[in-house]
Amino acid sequence: MGYRLLMISTPVGPLGSGLGGGVELTMTNLVRILHQRGHQLTVVAPEKSSLSVDVNLVTLPGQWQSTAQTAGRQTPVTQPEPSVLSAMWGYARQGQQDYDLIVHFAYDWLPFYLTPFFQTPIAHFVSMGSLNDSMDAVMVEVAQSHPGTIGVYTQVQAETFPKANYRILGSAIDLSLYNYCAEPQNQLAWVGRISPEKALEDAISAAAQSQIPLKIMGKLEDPAYWQDLQSQYPQAPIEYLGFFDTSGLQAALRTCSALIMTPRWVEAFGNVAIEALACGVPVIAYKRGGPIEIVRPGETGWLVEPDSVAGLVEAIGRIDQIDRHACRRQAEQDFSLSALGERFERWFETILQGHQGLQGHP
Repeated sequence: MGYRLLMISTPVGPLGSGLGGGVELTMTNLVRILHQRGHQLTVVAPEKSSLSVDVNLVTLPGQWQSTAQTAGRQTPVTQPEPSVLSAMWGYARQGQQDYDLIVHFAYDWLPFYLTPFFQTPIAHFVSMGSLNDSMDAVMVEVAQSHPGTIGVYTQVQAETFPKANYRILGSAIDLSLYNYCAEPQNQLAWVGRISPEKALEDAISAAAQSQIPLKIMGKLEDPAYWQDLQSQYPQAPIEYLGFFDTSGLQAALRTCSALIMTPRWVEAFGNVAIEALACGVPVIAYKRGGPIEIVRPGETGWLVEPDSVAGLVEAIGRIDQIDRHACRRQAEQDFSLSALGERFERWFETILQGHQGLQGHP
C-alpha cells in the first residue's frame, strides 16, 4: 500500500530554477520514482516552481532563504520576511493529518526545531555537510529524540556532523534521460553553481595548462566572481554555456572527454558526477566529500589530492586509460531510480514503525 507523502522543497529558490543545486535534482527524481511506485504525493515549493512529474504541486509566496554555504559556522539563524520557509511549514502544520509522513529537503534550522511539535512524523533529508553550529546542535537534538529520522547522501557527509544515527541514502538519476557517447571531443566539462566554494579557477587553470577547451555549465550565482575569473585567465580556452535543464546538460556533457570537479568544501554527494557517468564521461574530482564514494579510481575516473591543480593536469593526461563503457555501467548498477525508491521506502517504513512505537508508549 502506498504512503500519503507531503514533500517540502528547498526554500532557497523555485523548483526548476537551479538555485537549489543537486538537491533539486534529487527531489525531482525521488518524486518521479515514488509516484511510479504508487505513493500519493503532494509537493510544496516556493512560488514559480515547476515539476516535470504529474503530482499535486502547491506553490507558496515568500522570500527565499539564503544559501547555507555562503554563511559561516557562527552565523545566526535568520529568516527573511515574509518567509517562504515559514509559509511552507505553516501549510504542513495545518494539513498534517492528511499525510502519513512529511519529507523535507531544507538545510534549515526551522524544520528540525518544529519536529517535536508535529503529530505527523517528519523525515529530514540533509543535502549538505556540516556548515553551521546551530544546525549541528538542532540536528543532534532530533537525532536523539527521533532516532533514524535524519537521512544523508553519503557516509563522508555524515562524518562531518556530530556523531549520531544518520541514514545513508545515496542519490540516483533517470538513466533513460542520459545518452551514452562512445567518441568524445577533445574538451573538458565543469558543471555547478558559479560561486567561490566551487573553485572553478582550479579547473580553468588546469585547462589552460593542458590546452584543452573547458565547457562551463551551471547557474551564474556570483557574477563578480565570474568576472574576476575571466580577468585572471584572459587566454584560457574556456566557454560559458549557461544553465541547462537535464536534456540540454546531457547533450553538452556527453561529448566531453572528462568532467572536472573542484569543490573547496565537502560536497555531500555531487549529482553531476553520476550524470557524467551515465553519459560515459569519466570524472576527475578532488578526493574530498561525496565523489570519494562515487568515483572508482582508474576505472571510472581519477581522485586527485584536494586543491592540487597539478594533480588535475596529471589526471587529465590519463583520461584515455578510462573505459567509457565502465562509466555507464557503474551508473546503471549503482544509481538507478528504482534502487533509490527502494532505499527511501525502507527508510520511511522504519520511521513510521518507530513513530507508532512512540505513540504506543507515551
